[in-house]
Amino acid sequence: MKNNNVYVIEAPNKENKVLLISDLHWDNPKCDRALLKKHLDEALAGGHDVIINGDMFCLMQGAFDPRKSKSDILPEHNHANYFDAIVNTAVEWFTPYAHLIKVIGYGNHETSILKRQETDIIERFVTLLNYKCGSAVAVGGYGGWVIWQFRPYQKSNNTKQFKLKYFHGSGGGGPVTRGTIQHNRMQVFVEGADAIWMGHVHEDYEMTYTSEYLSHVNTVKQRNILMIRTPTYKEEYGDGSKGWHVERGATPKPLGGRWLILSPQNKDGTITVNAYTHKTI
Repeated sequence: MKNNNVYVIEAPNKENKVLLISDLHWDNPKCDRALLKKHLDEALAGGHDVIINGDMFCLMQGAFDPRKSKSDILPEHNHANYFDAIVNTAVEWFTPYAHLIKVIGYGNHETSILKRQETDIIERFVTLLNYKCGSAVAVGGYGGWVIWQFRPYQKSNNTKQFKLKYFHGSGGGGPVTRGTIQHNRMQVFVEGADAIWMGHVHEDYEMTYTSEYLSHVNTVKQRNILMIRTPTYKEEYGDGSKGWHVERGATPKPLGGRWLILSPQNKDGTITVNAYTHKTI
């Protein structure tokens, strides 16, 4: 269920494994589709949900894009209807996984096309995928929320929610901080999240922040917040000899996504949720 950029999942009362991926750049020749397929096939085999946090597409080879390069376009997209070709071939490629994908958010590549070319590639892709597959993929935002709602085994109104705040990302990930500063900033103005997830800078990590708060009976308590960064499926560094990525002094980047593991614990009619992530392999 999606309402006002909040997507709610009624989760089964057992361990939930969710594939978090971003920065696929699926239409770029440098996208490692074999690795992406491996991870999506693992989700398919286990019936695991998939969430995509922006820059699903690269979209930089349009007629009026100053960034375009003949070496960065696939033959099947090298047509007069460039954007249509990307959408159509992507729908075909992602059809086996359509029923697993819950939310697809926007990245700066998609919003740039919306601004410059006045076409919404994510909306077009999701609409066509849902029409073809009978799926219910939701269009997210550049940022938004996904909430898993767990219920205890016993008859009780005491539900437990795990709240994930996603945001594609902003700025550049420095070679030292690798994007962790953005998580520090997000913690200042995002309240109530159990996890904050970003992509964008093509880095890979999980950190735990612990904060102090007062309960409703004025008891001092602590809570953990997972800070999650997912990398990319676009391998730009190569052998380090040339290319825009190398010329700007950028380092090799990790590839893949992260698995979010949510484990509900039931006791005396109440429920808690243990959560962690680990790198895809």
